[in-house]
Amino acid sequence: MKKFMKLKDMFKKPIDRDIRGVIKVGQKEEENIRQELEEYVVTNELQKHFRDFFSAYGKGISGNTDDMGVWISGFFGSGKSHLLKILSYLLSNKEINGKKAIDYFLEDNKIKDEMVIADMKKACQTSTDSILFNIDSKSESTGNKGKDDILKVFLKVFNEMQGFSPKPHVADLERELVSAGKYEEFKEKFEEISRKNWEERRNNFNFETSKVKKTLEEIGFMTEEEANNWIESSKKDYSISIEDFAKMIDKYIKKKGNNHHVIFFVDEVGQYIGENTDLMLNLQTVTEDLGVYCKGKAWVVVTSQQAIDSITKVKGNDFSKIQGRFKTRISLTSTDVSEVIKKRILEKNEYAGKELSLVYAEKESVIKNLVIFDDGIEKKIYSDVKDFQEVYPFIPYQFQILSYVLTSIREHSSSGKHLSEGERSMLAMFKEGAEKYKENETGILVSFDKFYDGLQSFLDHSHSVIITGAMKNSYINPENEENCFNVNVLKVLFMIKYVKEIKGTLENITTLMVEDINEDRIVLKEKVKEALDVLIKQTLVQKSGDVYIFLTNEEQEVEKMIDKIDVDMNEILRKISEKIFDKFYSEKKYQSPKFKDYNFYFNQKVDDNARGKDIYDIGINIVTPNSDYSGNESSLLMKSTQENSVFIDLGENSFYINEIEMDIKIEKFLKSGEADDLPQGSIIKEKKSTERKEHIERSERMLEEALRNAKYYVGGNNVTLNAKDYKTKITEALGKLVNKVYNKLDYITKSMGESNIREIFEDRENTLITAERKKENINAVQEVVNHIKLKKDKGLKINIKEVKDYFSKAPFGWNDKDIEWIVARAFKDGEIELKRNGNSLSLLNETSENIIESIVKKDSGERVYLEIKEKIDSKSIRAMKNVADELFGKNIDSEDTDKMVKDFKELTREKLVEIEELERNYKNKNYPGKDVLENGERLLKRILALKDTREIFDEVLGHEDDYCDYVEDMEPIDKFFAGEQKNIWDESVKLYEKYADSKNYFSDVKIEQTVRDINKILNDKKPYNKIKDLNELNKKFTENYNQILSERRNPILDKIKEIKEITLERLYTENDELKEKFTKKVEESFSEILRNAEKSENIREIETFDKEASNLKSKLLDEFEKQEEEIRANLKTDDTVEESPAIPIRIKKPKIIGIAKINKDRVWKIQSKEDIESYLEKLRKKLEKELEDSEIVEVEF
Repeated sequence: MKKFMKLKDMFKKPIDRDIRGVIKVGQKEEENIRQELEEYVVTNELQKHFRDFFSAYGKGISGNTDDMGVWISGFFGSGKSHLLKILSYLLSNKEINGKKAIDYFLEDNKIKDEMVIADMKKACQTSTDSILFNIDSKSESTGNKGKDDILKVFLKVFNEMQGFSPKPHVADLERELVSAGKYEEFKEKFEEISRKNWEERRNNFNFETSKVKKTLEEIGFMTEEEANNWIESSKKDYSISIEDFAKMIDKYIKKKGNNHHVIFFVDEVGQYIGENTDLMLNLQTVTEDLGVYCKGKAWVVVTSQQAIDSITKVKGNDFSKIQGRFKTRISLTSTDVSEVIKKRILEKNEYAGKELSLVYAEKESVIKNLVIFDDGIEKKIYSDVKDFQEVYPFIPYQFQILSYVLTSIREHSSSGKHLSEGERSMLAMFKEGAEKYKENETGILVSFDKFYDGLQSFLDHSHSVIITGAMKNSYINPENEENCFNVNVLKVLFMIKYVKEIKGTLENITTLMVEDINEDRIVLKEKVKEALDVLIKQTLVQKSGDVYIFLTNEEQEVEKMIDKIDVDMNEILRKISEKIFDKFYSEKKYQSPKFKDYNFYFNQKVDDNARGKDIYDIGINIVTPNSDYSGNESSLLMKSTQENSVFIDLGENSFYINEIEMDIKIEKFLKSGEADDLPQGSIIKEKKSTERKEHIERSERMLEEALRNAKYYVGGNNVTLNAKDYKTKITEALGKLVNKVYNKLDYITKSMGESNIREIFEDRENTLITAERKKENINAVQEVVNHIKLKKDKGLKINIKEVKDYFSKAPFGWNDKDIEWIVARAFKDGEIELKRNGNSLSLLNETSENIIESIVKKDSGERVYLEIKEKIDSKSIRAMKNVADELFGKNIDSEDTDKMVKDFKELTREKLVEIEELERNYKNKNYPGKDVLENGERLLKRILALKDTREIFDEVLGHEDDYCDYVEDMEPIDKFFAGEQKNIWDESVKLYEKYADSKNYFSDVKIEQTVRDINKILNDKKPYNKIKDLNELNKKFTENYNQILSERRNPILDKIKEIKEITLERLYTENDELKEKFTKKVEESFSEILRNAEKSENIREIETFDKEASNLKSKLLDEFEKQEEEIRANLKTDDTVEESPAIPIRIKKPKIIGIAKINKDRVWKIQSKEDIESYLEKLRKKLEKELEDSEIVEVEF
């Protein structure tokens, strides 16, 4: 058997040598410092950090800068404090064993860049005070509250660096004594007076005030009064501003001269500040003022677990300035630490390297299969043989995970200030881990639990006591072993409890427990599982899903409380129902792939427990392991035959039920308020809320997985589904169920809407399109008609709502819009009729819009009833078509009897309008055919008065001959009004009226005969064939009448002219203007009468114009005389006034009398000469009498 090397023989440096595991700021033993400098490893990353630091620091040496802050960040154990100490050694140019600190770097060639070396030399040669301190240790406060501000700690360490008292009042006194050159004298005198050493007693100053006072007086530094005043002021709180502190540092630096520097190396600033914004502001101001006043001669170098960016982001924008002061930032990572550990601890000798190379070549695949993680977060394993040689006996992931562990323990499980005194170095933990196995041969691996011992001293009691208790627990550690496997598993779970980068799964824990390259992982995994079961039973560990969690004492108590909570199975089923039907498959209805508006709502059940109302034809029934049907195929096949549901068997894995049960238990626990009574109640509630979320997430993940692998049963079959994802599977299964349950769904060949209903009632369809459209949903239409007929045969009524309810359910499943369309189609095709309040609704008495609304409006559903429509016989249909053709000249469609009647009535209305138009011609006229129109109007109005289709067909059939007779009688009437006959008739009427007006003023045999002939035709009831004779008679009448008219007109015209001349002659006046005016008026007035007489075509009217002329003459002359008298009156003057030569000579005016005035006898009857003489004698006497009164008498005849 091959002999392997022991682990202790593999390393270049003894693995059991003494190295400091905790780098404490404050440790100053020379030997330790020498080891620190000698073994300090400058990693690749640190090469860059050294370059950045010394480059920035050099600016304050060669000139001025206010960028004088350095922020070193890294996880707990990353070597921040170590770096801080190394920098302080270098900058203070410390000498150890006769060598300067920088010489350790130069001789070992730790720094590769010559420029960095040059900057380091310049810095080390500059006079510098390095003040290295842990701020938490130097603070006089304890705990997180009441911490000293940054300024106080800075002042304290600055005073201590100069050898002064940490008490600021005393330090100020000492500073003044030094300045006055009396400090040594003071110390000697104080020792003389008190018999005590000043430096030993100064921190107990309050007990030595009288001696201090006496000393100050005796050395002549203060008077008695001044000493008393100073003693009193020292009892008050010390106060100094940050500005004054910065000025003090600046004064000190300048006094030192020689480009002196002061550096504050502050360890664990981040932890000290924590969430205290006042401390953050204090650090910002201190750093800022030191930069302003000292101009790069005073530096602040701090360490923190957090990067400065993350701190200022958390604190808020108020602290953005601090980033400007700490421009030099050094971030240490686990890569840095691993590199240091590899070089300082794990570096192998030549023989070990060769042996490990052979082992890796043989076991590479074994190792890869041994180290397995299953949480999806990357963790390093050996990358190659070189990596194996460098890291062995550790595994690369351990560097990273341990850094997370250290950080999490610092935050959650450490004992507070004790941990802040220094960092538990990962270097020491790896050294101690390897040291435990130093006697083991090649092949051994350090399991992760071995790091626990290196942390134990830093753990708080509440955590460490659990591990201690487990060691003593006879159930966990029955053999009382020091290296108990069960306890080691518990240690691992404790360490990773707060590490989010690794989950406590069985696979991961098994990997963390690997102790040998040749380990049988299967055996180890089973061993780990057994250990975990033991720990769970002892309530030290809780299993949450696949993750095992370490429980604190308080958490154990909480788990016991939660475990006692009862959960009813119905509660679990409700949760399952919510998750499946609200989250995983949130559809509430199945949508037909054929018609998007076909949606089938389904019932939702889990183990036959309905969610909501169980009212739909179809459903989904989830079968859980809780059901008796779970995994029972024969029962599920039978059940799916009896119930119209998709049965989804989730299988017998009940993990998700356990998770849901825990979810409910925690939910009840949180609502109970029990956590409020616990010491860390709010933290526990927060943790349990998070844990509950995890249970919910796991339950949903498991439930989804169950859905993916579920079996589906529909209609007595275990159906095979093509879909890959469960959502599509459920939809596909619902589709199969819908096809089975709604087996008459395919009667709907085209889904319809209200617009399609309107198309049915529109006349724009051509015959071919209409015929094609009538094929749509034909089976569905017939199904509805048959159902209505069945109801009628049973003597039952059915309304639209009942039809919708019936046909929306299985086996039809039609939607309301399609059912409405079917009703409309059946109505329009004459298959059914609609009735409301017992009255038939048809296109005869309702508009299309009203019919449509009666079908589609919800409030009409229960009021509108459907009945089978009575068929109209073919004889009636033929009669209506014939009448329509004869009367209207239209061919109406006979397929839809309602449409026939509607069209017929519409044509009737149009015909009535035509008749009314013709009847308007008869107003005040005696045209022939009025009785025919009135008869036709009566016939048509009877049609419009009827509403029932049957009645209208009967009316048309019963009066078919009457309609045809009317059409025949109307033919000559239409011709009369359409052609010239009406004009000839009108002319005859006009001529007859002219004759009637003038017949007493003349007598003519020819005209009288012509008028008799015209009148005879005008009074004939059917004169249409004789109207042609009227035209000739009109001509004959006009010629004869116009001849007589002309004979009568000429004498009358002469008479008018004669009267005009007489009128003009009688305008007797001396006034020329008046005469001219009236002459013009006479001319105009008589010209108008002459024009009218010339235009007149009426004999009676002609005979009146001479009398009109005489009347005009009298009117004008009377008017003339009146105006002439007015003028004469105005021209008269007084007798004294001379006669004006302008007055014209008066013209003698005749006396005008009519012959009728002097001749009373209207007729002279003459039989002899004596009679003549008798009449003339009477006339002469009358004239002589008239002459007696006038010089001139004019007689008008």
